Amino acid sequence: MQLGRLGVWAAMDLLTAAEGAAFAQRVEGWGYAALWLPESRGRNVLVHSSWLLANTKTLIVAPGIANIYARDAMAMANGQRALAEQSGGRFLLGLGVSHVPSVEGVRGHTYGRPIATMRAYLDAMKAAPYGAPEPSEKPLTILAALGPKMLELSGTHADGAHPYNVTPEHTAQARRILGPGKLLCPEVWVLLETDAAKARGLGRQALANYMRLDNYLNNWRRLGFSDDDLASGGSDRFIDANILWGDEATIRRRIQEHWDAGADHVCIQSISPDGSRRPDETVLALLAPARGAR
Repeated sequence: MQLGRLGVWAAMDLLTAAEGAAFAQRVEGWGYAALWLPESRGRNVLVHSSWLLANTKTLIVAPGIANIYARDAMAMANGQRALAEQSGGRFLLGLGVSHVPSVEGVRGHTYGRPIATMRAYLDAMKAAPYGAPEPSEKPLTILAALGPKMLELSGTHADGAHPYNVTPEHTAQARRILGPGKLLCPEVWVLLETDAAKARGLGRQALANYMRLDNYLNNWRRLGFSDDDLASGGSDRFIDANILWGDEATIRRRIQEHWDAGADHVCIQSISPDGSRRPDETVLALLAPARGAR
């Protein structure tokens, strides 16, 4: 798998199937290496990945992440193998333990200890039998990882890590823990807006749901943000650290900070000026690798 340096992360459940296929084709045409999509209350992310792969030719499709509580380990492993084989190796599986409200409140499961649960799940995936043609190359698996223990597991039991809502400081820490030879693919928010008040307002809106989840709050505290920084939607310092806002040159420079910190591949998630979660295609086209974002 030739995973380029820049990909797009998008909430694909906001788009119809036809809209999503057309969007994926535009992402491919802009020269991005991969399209990342989450799994929450909408489509089964493996099913939707199949649709996007079938409607593109070179684009890598990557769940960011597939929830391990949504299917057992054999279903996950065999879905991964099938998608990798059917697409000619264009499927990159991101796995995660999700969050207590989603697992217990929405799905009705018991949220286990994250490290032990993920380790057992990965072992079960590795042992799963498969009675169909294998992909030509072993498909890759990366983990949603924020804390040091999950990052360590990403290096020992998987092919790398997909941190979300992180700063370049976290990327540097993650690289030190992973060591060389493992994929590091952080997600970052980008916003084409030079007015500080507008940018910070939109940034607070984008991060609002994540600031209710302990996994993210604990990671931000580890990065040195205080309870004051995390109160009332986030301080200016907090927003400026987590949202890559500004003009094109500023956003490109801040993406570069993650590459300089050790990222192999940066997944950019756009914030729309209208405040919706739909992708802002203006900024995605502006930052497109085909225009020189290498």
